[in-house]
Amino acid sequence: MSFNSLGLSDALLKAVSAQGYTQPSPIQQKAIPLILERKDVLASAQTGTGKTAGFTLPMLQILSQQPVLRNRPVRALVLTPTRELAAQVYENVRDYSAYVDIKSAVIFGGVNQKSQVSTLRQGVDVLIATPGRLLDLHNQRLLSLNNIEILVLDEADRMLDMGFLRDIKKIMALMPAKRQNLLFSATFSKDIKSLANSILNHPVLVEATPENTTVDKINQQVYHVDKGAKSDVLVKLISEGNWEQVLVFTRTKHGANKLTKKLLSSNISALAIHGNKSQGARTKALEGFKKGTIRVLVATDIAARGLDIPLLPHVVNFELPNISEDYVHRIGRTGRAGASGIAISLVSADEKTYLRDIEKLVGLRIPSDVISGFLPDPNAPTEIEKPQRQQRSRPRAARSTGDRNAKTAGSGNRNNQRRPSRNSNRRSD
Repeated sequence: MSFNSLGLSDALLKAVSAQGYTQPSPIQQKAIPLILERKDVLASAQTGTGKTAGFTLPMLQILSQQPVLRNRPVRALVLTPTRELAAQVYENVRDYSAYVDIKSAVIFGGVNQKSQVSTLRQGVDVLIATPGRLLDLHNQRLLSLNNIEILVLDEADRMLDMGFLRDIKKIMALMPAKRQNLLFSATFSKDIKSLANSILNHPVLVEATPENTTVDKINQQVYHVDKGAKSDVLVKLISEGNWEQVLVFTRTKHGANKLTKKLLSSNISALAIHGNKSQGARTKALEGFKKGTIRVLVATDIAARGLDIPLLPHVVNFELPNISEDYVHRIGRTGRAGASGIAISLVSADEKTYLRDIEKLVGLRIPSDVISGFLPDPNAPTEIEKPQRQQRSRPRAARSTGDRNAKTAGSGNRNNQRRPSRNSNRRSD
């Protein structure tokens, strides 16, 4: 099947061709015709399979076929959980709208709002936003959602993880009841389906791949090592393997900073990216990593979704995530758009429970090995009890102005039970 068979206009087909794409991915094949028919869609697809184009292309076609409204009020809203994902979606919308009369903009916290407000005042058809900054500007009466025709919730499961449910409900109340709703998610949890039932109108369910599967072309490998030896093992793998572009995941911000210092002391160029970094520092780190001036990007789960790095060859789980689904999103940064990739996990004795849960989730026994010179201590303590997984219904988000999504999303009381290793990173977007 080609893009020509999906009902897209010549202008959009030209833009798709300019990006080098010739055949639509499975999620695009299934979702685009349904969206063009103005149906509400609940779509799930493996990360890295083209979900963004799956809603962007039909959305642009629908808007471009209608008369431009006076002053160009916002007619389509795409909500994303993180700044990085918002910026990525904006780039895609801008690229695909190159040959149609559609104006787009992106707004998120962590930066001064002045330039964003200036852009909005010039008129915007498609707005990509994080929930905190969107509500903040609306409360300042700097934007209106009264003309929204199409709403897209991108990575909706991550938004619930980050505590944006209350904000999402507030945003729903600001828009016309009659609109087209599209909910895209990498996974379908019970909470996602509950959210979909409250937002979507007779939705069509689209699943391009089995939930929580991993890309076939990703070569997954586990190395069992002692916790204290992980940084030395990573240096050995990068140096001896001559790896030039490596995305490394840690569970905490402190861990990311500490590992970055270790890599730099070993003459390996590296930068950390996490919620305590300014937006400028995060953007600079990503740009350097994509251009190849930075060899290693050390990230918390802020980067598990939303990063589109073409042909990224290596992803390393320096620490396994304690939420199994996050493993899928992490390693999905490689093996994108049909390319192959390598995903390596350094697993210490106290992470074996996490590893078993991940293997159960993905339905795969991940090949494991040890590294000469770094044999794990057989007497190392193992994890006795894994933290209980909480319900994904999220608490009331704390109020703030400016960058609520950068500082306090997900804060609140969860029946007085916290999982610091999970939320200490996620609250930062």
